[in-house]
Amino acid sequence: MPNEHMHLIAYLKTGPTALHSGGWRHPEATLHDIFDPLRYEQTAQVLEAAKFDGAFFADFFGIPDTFQGLEMFIRAGGQSSYLDPMAVLPIMARATTHLGLGATISTSFSNAFHIARSLASVDMLSKGRVAWNVVTSTSNTEAQNAGMDSMPEHDERYERADETLEACMALWNTWDKDPFVFDKDKGLFADPDKVRYADYIGKWTKTRGPLPTPQSPQGHPVVMQAGSSPRGREFAARWAEVIFASESSDLAKMRDFYTDMHRRFAEAGRDPSSCKILSGLTPIIGETESIARERAEYLDSLEDPDYDLAYASLSVGADLSKHKTAEEVEKARGSQGSRGLNANLVDAAQASNVTLAEASSKRKRNPKMVGTPKMIADAMQELFEGGGCDGFVVMPSIMPTSHEQFCRAVVPELQKRGLFRTEYRSTTLRGNLLQG
Repeated sequence: MPNEHMHLIAYLKTGPTALHSGGWRHPEATLHDIFDPLRYEQTAQVLEAAKFDGAFFADFFGIPDTFQGLEMFIRAGGQSSYLDPMAVLPIMARATTHLGLGATISTSFSNAFHIARSLASVDMLSKGRVAWNVVTSTSNTEAQNAGMDSMPEHDERYERADETLEACMALWNTWDKDPFVFDKDKGLFADPDKVRYADYIGKWTKTRGPLPTPQSPQGHPVVMQAGSSPRGREFAARWAEVIFASESSDLAKMRDFYTDMHRRFAEAGRDPSSCKILSGLTPIIGETESIARERAEYLDSLEDPDYDLAYASLSVGADLSKHKTAEEVEKARGSQGSRGLNANLVDAAQASNVTLAEASSKRKRNPKMVGTPKMIADAMQELFEGGGCDGFVVMPSIMPTSHEQFCRAVVPELQKRGLFRTEYRSTTLRGNLLQG
């Protein structure tokens, strides 16, 4: 069934910027409030006023050090994650009533009971508005912070993830709906017949249950996922309700991914409309096209020239200042890195006949959609109506003004065209994803 409206989810970080390492240096960026709850409350309220489906925090379980140690990701900003997103979500939930709220949690480091209880607690407090961005993680830095020597092999990470999801679902289903009686005269607080054990036993995961936290109005948190490898797509076909796809303006490639995932949903026995595929989008907006392009050029001038290399090193799991060829990287990375991102980098290097390091700085690691609000809306409409996606994950360059500008300039243009909702149709995140 074609989507009536596109879906929009905001990408966030608990740090100075998101994907663009120079964003924090922009005059419009605020830095004094990174640790102020009001920063997150106000961002949530701006997004809710624009009727976004939700917002989620990307996260890294530590400080990246794949590229020449800690220096780059401390000195140059980048995608820093200073706060635990699970501590920030309740603050944002308290300031809103409809906006979905997501956190990134790795299945490789946290046990299923802890994940299930933490997410269910915020889901209950927010009245059914929480999402879980499921990652398997790719860095030995993260693994060592969790007491492991190194990351498990790629396929094993997804096998563990499958078990963790199975266990969490079992735990979230240990309570029936409406278990509470609150009968003071009879001394009956809740119906024990509506609570049961999970008794989940897998190869790597084991949990007895029941979960202390009952079901929220949406039943359980919405599952998000972003893996692009064949195994990642298999995992998404089984579990995902939102897929965060790579940013692209190539409609043909987007359609290929969209078609492949819908085929996988059908093979998994799922209705494809039960999962929304959202493409990454980094808008740079100006009153005129020339102003927008000047803004983009100025923003790029603020980025540390080595940051692309550092970020690419983190993505592939090896220091690209030391390991020059695909063969060297493959040997050095071990079980680290993202297969999909590594393959993209190798393809870019081969296509331009340059080294991997050169490709990491030349390629558009974070491609942008640059133009006036109408131009941005035109491009989004073409990708959406052309069957490339169900909507977008909107990624900011400058915090907080990127999201504010998009909400005040582009969203009204989308609404005027009938492409995006003007009112929420549900009080839960899952309800808004399914009802448009």
